Parts: sequence; C-alpha cells; structure tokens
Amino acid sequence: MSNKTAAIILAAGKGKRMKSDLPKVLHEIAGKPLVRHLLDTLAVIGLDKIVVVIGHKGEMVIDDLKDYRVDFVWQKEQLGTGHAVQMAEKILGEFVGTILVAAGDVPFLSAESIRGLMSFHIQSKAAATCLTAEFSNPKGYGRIIRQKGTDFLSEIIEEKDADEEIRKIREINSGTFCFNGKELFGALKQVGNHNAQKEFYLTDTIRILRNAGKECRVWKAPYPPEVAGVNSVEELAMLEKSFLAKNN
Repeated sequence: MSNKTAAIILAAGKGKRMKSDLPKVLHEIAGKPLVRHLLDTLAVIGLDKIVVVIGHKGEMVIDDLKDYRVDFVWQKEQLGTGHAVQMAEKILGEFVGTILVAAGDVPFLSAESIRGLMSFHIQSKAAATCLTAEFSNPKGYGRIIRQKGTDFLSEIIEEKDADEEIRKIREINSGTFCFNGKELFGALKQVGNHNAQKEFYLTDTIRILRNAGKECRVWKAPYPPEVAGVNSVEELAMLEKSFLAKNN
C-alpha cells in the first residue's frame, strides 16, 4: 500500500442553526475560523494533498483560505456527506494511498489522534477506518455497530434511522474517516439516498465495502471532546469555553 496521504475537508455547509448567513466553517473560536484550526493541525502532519469541498458562499471560504496550499471543489447542491466527498473525485480519483475525510466544523481534532487513526488504518490494511468516540449522551450522532468484541466495523446507523435499541449505543461516528483511495470512490458510486434524510450518506460506504468482502475498522479517539463538531451558536460557545479552559 502506498504511504501517500491526502485529505478531503467538508466545508460546504451553511449551518442552519448558526443564526447567520456566514459559511459554517468560517465561524470563529478564539478569533480563528473553525476550518483554519483543522488546517493548521493538518499542516503539522504534512499531507501530500488537501481538497476542500465548498458550497454555501464558497467564495468567502476560498478567500479566507488563500494562504493554504489546498485545492477547492464545489458542491453546488447539499445532497449529503457522500455526495460532498464525491465532488473530490475529479482531483483524487486516481490517488493511490490513504484519504482522510474530516469535517471543517470539527476544529479540535489533534495531530496525535489523526496520526493514530492513519497509522492504525495503514497497518490494518483496512478499506475504511472510522474514528469513533464514546459519549455519555450520544444524541444526534450516528451509532457504531461493531462485530462483537472486535475492532471490526459492521455498519454505522444514523440516529434518524435508528431504533430504540441502537440509540442506547454510546459509541458514535465522529465523521472522521480514513479510506483506501482506490476503494472510496468506487463505493460512493453505489450509495443511494433511501433514508430519513433523503441524502447520500458517506457512512453507507461501510456497508457497501463490507458486502464486497472488504475489511472496515474502528479506532477510538483517546480524548472524546476533541471530535465534537459545531451545529449551533450554543455549541460554538461551549466549544470555545472548553478550548480556552484547556489552553489555560
């Protein structure tokens, strides 16, 4: 397997609950846009290529990130995470190596965790590896279905599609993944939108890869709060508070 590494950063969202027309990833924590926190961490790791998927007011994102060495691709319609990642195929379709997929509104993923996830993924020769975390209150997150007693991932069920039993699971999908580049775009072509949201979920690639006989794994984040994303003004304020506390 090639040791080349790339990343796809999802930064197309408007953020309906942010009470502002600003692209979600440009909301600030400690005076710095969310997506810049993540890109600064990725700069430390040193990837071969970074593709940022933009959509809502994407020109503002391009302008804000002009000092980074990244490529931009447009997601003109917001049809889900799977559709967003698919937009990067024109740049990474021939990429041989490991592709990290991360959300631009998850600012505090640490370099240690990203390196840990990538190195586990490469060593285990998995087709896909999901960064997970255990939350005491997992509300709103997709749940992880493991093969009992192992780190093999069977599937990820979005909360809106989960029954009562599944909702009791506290291990969640952080939205951060590593994929074998060759497997990713092939699996995405088979993703449908037959779900409660009528969206193309990136998480459906897990079931597709497993059905094709490929191995998928999970790697649990050592520090769960770092995988927290921002979906509302309240969450932004809470995250900023914990960031300032941690840095002091």
